[in-house]
Amino acid sequence: MSTALLIIDVQSDLCSGNSACFDIDNVLQRINGMSRAARQAGVPVVLVQHEDDDLPYGSAGWQLESRLLAETSDLKVRKTTPDSFLRTELGELLQARGVDHLVICGLQSDYCVDTTTRRALAQGYAVTLVGDAHSTVDNAVLSAAQITAHHNAVLGSISSFGQRATVVAATDVRF
Repeated sequence: MSTALLIIDVQSDLCSGNSACFDIDNVLQRINGMSRAARQAGVPVVLVQHEDDDLPYGSAGWQLESRLLAETSDLKVRKTTPDSFLRTELGELLQARGVDHLVICGLQSDYCVDTTTRRALAQGYAVTLVGDAHSTVDNAVLSAAQITAHHNAVLGSISSFGQRATVVAATDVRF
């Protein structure tokens, strides 16, 4: 199996201030540990950045979070929807490298992580969802911790795609 680490939307506006995702310091630490291990193993690291009216391309908030360990060799993908595959070059980048397994982490659990995980499964990728390396913010009904736990349970149990996302802790990810 050929693997890539997919880091979704770890951008400045989602990591600081009033919009900071829950437990972001620990989530960033876990993501950075996995990205270091992936690079050491020769596994591609893909950094996805969302853009829309609230997060305009090139703005300070759109930039990758300064605490995220990014390298010039990392692949970068810009997107305009919660789906990292829709109207982006992600599929082509992965196909060109023979990737058939994605390790997914990032922000936000209930939007881009959820949608991208489902799309990856629908496209036949084996998916490892790093359950303690994605996060979100509270909503009107649930806390961010509840939302993340809910998505770990739901995404790990969907079987209609033919395979399930395997939900693991960052310490259990091996490249």
